[in-house]
Amino acid sequence: MSLKSIVRELKEMRDGIGSMSRRGVESRRWNGRTKSHVAPDVTLTSLEPIQQGHWANLPPELLLDIIRRVEDSETTWPARAVVVYCGSVCKSWRAVTKEIVKTPEQCGRLTFPISLKQPGPRDSPIQCFIRRNRETSTYLLYIGLVPSENETDKLLLAAKKVRRATGTDFIISLVADDFSRSSNTYVGKLRSNFLGTKFTIYDSQPPHGAAIQPDSQPSRRFHSKQVSPRVPACNYVVSTIAYELNVLRARGPRRMHCTMNSIPVSAVQAGGNAPTPTFPEIIDEPFSPSPALKGKGPIRDLDNASLPELLPVESQGSAEPLVLKNKAPRWHEQLQCWCLNFKGRVTVASVKNFQLVSAVDPSHNVSAAEQEKVILQFGKIGKDIFTMDYRYPLSAFQAFAICLSSFDTKPACE
Repeated sequence: MSLKSIVRELKEMRDGIGSMSRRGVESRRWNGRTKSHVAPDVTLTSLEPIQQGHWANLPPELLLDIIRRVEDSETTWPARAVVVYCGSVCKSWRAVTKEIVKTPEQCGRLTFPISLKQPGPRDSPIQCFIRRNRETSTYLLYIGLVPSENETDKLLLAAKKVRRATGTDFIISLVADDFSRSSNTYVGKLRSNFLGTKFTIYDSQPPHGAAIQPDSQPSRRFHSKQVSPRVPACNYVVSTIAYELNVLRARGPRRMHCTMNSIPVSAVQAGGNAPTPTFPEIIDEPFSPSPALKGKGPIRDLDNASLPELLPVESQGSAEPLVLKNKAPRWHEQLQCWCLNFKGRVTVASVKNFQLVSAVDPSHNVSAAEQEKVILQFGKIGKDIFTMDYRYPLSAFQAFAICLSSFDTKPACE
């Protein structure tokens, strides 16, 4: 049997399982239960007998060769969904897929939901774009250079802006139609103060390698079937963002500092490594190649109850956290504006545009080239369309949250 026929049969098998799952979801809706997008192993027990058969009995060498070929051939979305299908066939396929698929830092690709919280590649950035919907106050993150005409872009994360009396919240989810903090698609949130000068990034799961706070209490508002059901569901402070006040109304762009509590400064030193979450014992439900909703269909109401919020968690014990700062632009006399070299990825002047580099003390022995390397850049390319390019040591979730802070109103910083 050829590789193409194997992939085609995997797709057909997956489509059949997906239709069964959709029928199950429709029946659960009548019972008033919520939709489950990220299904742990317990939900697959009823499907295991269907998924087994001759696929589970393939010789290990042949199985390894098949999945390795699929991994090497399907490098971009939506074709890369086949790699995820391989991890959903049965337990033996899942184990081999977990062994072959590398982290974004190693291969430069996003495959499973866990990839969104793993550091990006060191050499070249992962290029994404953000689509803003003013009517619904939502922000959708896609992977790719620019939006495609047929709306087949791969949705990575979605956020909804919620105004409060004392500030603003950006609720971040894996899907674009469920922003409930009691949902198992909840990833984290970004919260601002009243002036919009300080922001806090909360993660729904504790940072990798960090001890769970002894006073943390699991939230009863979470389902037991979530990405990591063994970890208490709380809001863990992983980063803080501070914009400098512009009291004198001086000319110039916004100035910001990001303190990455979950990333030690040693991550940007020679031979350093950033904390990298690993696969749980069971691979999460794969990404669904869903197009942008653009206001189609209702968006579920947010849950008003807040989750427990914990103090900042520092990885690697008491290591000093990494601090990022915006790269200083230069004044262009002919254009009469501040300019940065975005290498063609930003085409519209905006106060929201920025580039972040590491801000380290000379005692940390970080090379000048490493200090000048752009870790995250964000800028406007059209009406409600923005590009976001990130690299190591940031993850897609961290980069997206930092970019969301630029969308909030900051009258005291401009």
